Amino acid sequence: MYRGLTVVCRAWRPLHSASRCLHTVYQSAELPDTHRMLRDTCREFAEKELQPIAAQLDREHRFPQDQVRQMGQMGLLAVDVPEKLGGAGLDYLAYSIAVEEISRGCASTGVIMSVNNSLYLGPILKNATEDQKRKWITPYCSGDKIGCFSLSEPGNGSDAGAASTVARLDGDHWVLNGTKSWITNAWDASATVVFATTDKSLKHKGISAFLVEMPSPGLSLGKKEDKLGIRASSTANLIFEDCRIPRENLLGKPGMGFKIAMQTLDAGRIGIASQALGIAQAALDCAVDYAEKRIAFGAPITKLQAIQFKLADMALALESARLLTWRAAMLKDNKKPYTKEAAMAKLVASEAATRISHQAIQILGGMGYVTEMPAERHYRDARITEIYEGTSEIQRLVIANQLVKEYQQ
Repeated sequence: MYRGLTVVCRAWRPLHSASRCLHTVYQSAELPDTHRMLRDTCREFAEKELQPIAAQLDREHRFPQDQVRQMGQMGLLAVDVPEKLGGAGLDYLAYSIAVEEISRGCASTGVIMSVNNSLYLGPILKNATEDQKRKWITPYCSGDKIGCFSLSEPGNGSDAGAASTVARLDGDHWVLNGTKSWITNAWDASATVVFATTDKSLKHKGISAFLVEMPSPGLSLGKKEDKLGIRASSTANLIFEDCRIPRENLLGKPGMGFKIAMQTLDAGRIGIASQALGIAQAALDCAVDYAEKRIAFGAPITKLQAIQFKLADMALALESARLLTWRAAMLKDNKKPYTKEAAMAKLVASEAATRISHQAIQILGGMGYVTEMPAERHYRDARITEIYEGTSEIQRLVIANQLVKEYQQ
């Protein structure tokens, strides 16, 4: 039904240079043909397969299994993974565009996609051995399996270096003990990247990363959290009680875990910024559509200056955030530092999503407050984007620290 990303891949090769893509976007203020093809494909899928069921998925807290499988067949669960490993072989700008369009149709499905691409496959692609890549990446590209990322803990919040989950070497196995919290995709995942302390004396330099199959003996799931938004994605604790995994499941070298986690979050923030863009766009769509149809004082309320000013501010916030997000993605594609830019994108896009969805409800008035219209769902879905993968406060710290370093060079 949909032109999968294999079509885009073939068309992509003449424009494979990320620097050429960067030049194209900034000189013409338009996406290259390949990215437009991708955007159109994802938009068609989202409008036909996700948007009509998004409210039902939200009400029932139901994982969109069939749609996720379709997305896997389209290449959307492994956008920047090389084709030889089963991915689409595209770039991070393509990934950002795809996440936005999917999230525009259903924010829950957008975060499921983002976690599998950025947080699960991302660190494995960058740090795994070839054998590990074949085992832990290829089966997770098709949509039959998805992964998750286990970093947060009940007591550490934004302090990622304070991992109380521990791993000790026992012969040919690592033994994991501890609890990971707020794990997106937890109930539906078949594997996870876990961060655990292997040497407490080294503090954050004593954290290592591991690959764990789900289910595994000694690993249990906590209750599925009843959340304000993104309710079709599962969120739960992962509880490790003498969970034994093979020695070769170490990702990277001992002590590399904190570095792997921080690199992963940098890339993941582009995914969450893109999710926020999709939510914001959906909220703006809803507001404009309603305002065009709502008649007051003998004319559509789009004729009222108060509404026009709101719509103008909403569109400005959205487009500004989108350009920052694309810039961060293209810096990553060009192998340039992008930590600051990813934090900026995530901060601006998440706050824009919250603000735009808030104003959308205001424009709809009472109709914005009822579940008959999607505006209230967009509002609920937007709020988490300011929290996960680093709160807005953490993003400001990251931006400031990077800025000061630049001035000190």
